[in-house]
Amino acid sequence: MAALMLQGTGSDVGKSVLVAALCRALTNRGLAVRPFKPQNMSNNAAVTIDGGEIGRAQALQAMACRVEPHSDMNPVLLKPQADRTSQLIVHGRVRGTLGSGNFREARGALMTEVLESYERLRRQCDIVIVEGAGSPAEINLRAGDIANMGFARAADVPVILIGDIDRGGVIASIVGTRAVIDPQDAAMIRGFLINKFRGDPALFEDGYREIERQSGWPGLGVIPWLSAAARLPSEDAVILERPADPREGRRIIACPILPRIANFDDLDPLKLEPGVEVVMVPPGRPIPAEAAMIILPGSKATIADMAALRAEGWDIDIKAHHRRGGMIVGLCGGYQMLGRRIADPLGIEGAPGEIEGLGLLDVETTLFPAKTLRHVRGKALGAAVEGYEMHIGETGGDAAARPFARLDDGRGDGAINREGNVMGSYLHGLFASADLRRALLARVGVAGGARDYAADVDTALDEIAAEFSAHADLGALLRMAEAGA
Repeated sequence: MAALMLQGTGSDVGKSVLVAALCRALTNRGLAVRPFKPQNMSNNAAVTIDGGEIGRAQALQAMACRVEPHSDMNPVLLKPQADRTSQLIVHGRVRGTLGSGNFREARGALMTEVLESYERLRRQCDIVIVEGAGSPAEINLRAGDIANMGFARAADVPVILIGDIDRGGVIASIVGTRAVIDPQDAAMIRGFLINKFRGDPALFEDGYREIERQSGWPGLGVIPWLSAAARLPSEDAVILERPADPREGRRIIACPILPRIANFDDLDPLKLEPGVEVVMVPPGRPIPAEAAMIILPGSKATIADMAALRAEGWDIDIKAHHRRGGMIVGLCGGYQMLGRRIADPLGIEGAPGEIEGLGLLDVETTLFPAKTLRHVRGKALGAAVEGYEMHIGETGGDAAARPFARLDDGRGDGAINREGNVMGSYLHGLFASADLRRALLARVGVAGGARDYAADVDTALDEIAAEFSAHADLGALLRMAEAGA
């Protein structure tokens, strides 16, 4: 059984996308492949076939392997819910909360469980493609590490280092990594890849050879900017820091960027609709008055995000939009915010307390420790939908008698106001349904739903795999994976 680990010189160098590309490239060669990330930190998650949750990137990588996502693919998931605390998910289930004070000690103790998941995956396939987190050059975090070299050495998995040329300084980032890491860690690295290259690769030939000379590692390819990656689901919140200007002639769907925004990839299918522009509104800016629809996203800390929404003055923008008859959709935590009140009597998200919601739906929410995690199917707005629930709390009230969706198991999901322009749902992933997008966008005068989102993502995976295969030494990568560390 073979294995290979892709680590990066920093965050957002494209590790997740290149792992997905390599997974699909090897799968297309007829190999049984599984993705693996020992430790992830993300509030974008997906529900797995075994009823757990993992990082959204690993769910996408499972799709690249043409297998169902499983909790073993990301055994440790940290979901930030305050500046210094994160919810700890182990093997897909909530295990508690980690603070900055006990983070290092606690994560080191998880190595045994990480290796258990890895071994189970190994027995299922021909090759495991492992994704690191952050960078091995963060030597201040090396003690107790389970995400990068700590795992690579414990599991004896060879490493390929990825450098991002688009951000600049790629020579220094790779050579500098070699200079600062432990010699035994450096010995795990078998070569490097240059990612996100634009222009003529011949212009970088001297730099490429200089990296080889100074690092002692062979270069394994220069990967161009993968434009098809823009059609893949988003995981990293870094993408939220790059707002685009709305294009003329499109109806605006506005989404405020809450401090603990979660599962913002729910909006990705809407971004592919030619008639609309999804505008992610950063703190300090008003929600555009010309927006045709406002979507309140999921949240990892609903009460704190409700307070932040109010502090930004976005509640005023939302209520003004409502008075004008505009459409408002709340997803998960956003649905909870649309109600009259959110109560946390047990202190699930922080100190016990409650907060007044926007009052646009006649419902109230009480948070409880048990987390709902399940795949669901049903009908909403007359369209077939499927998605997954991933939330804590129960929501009820008069508006719930007009559910947003009627699920196949007979339950109602969410609520719609009497006028039909405010609606909330606990379902993640529902916008992937072309029929649902068509029905929703028709309410703001836009023709939509012409594209099959799942098919589009699958095609994008094939495209990035083809580009990766054309520019990386795939044969050398396979030989390194088979030879081991």
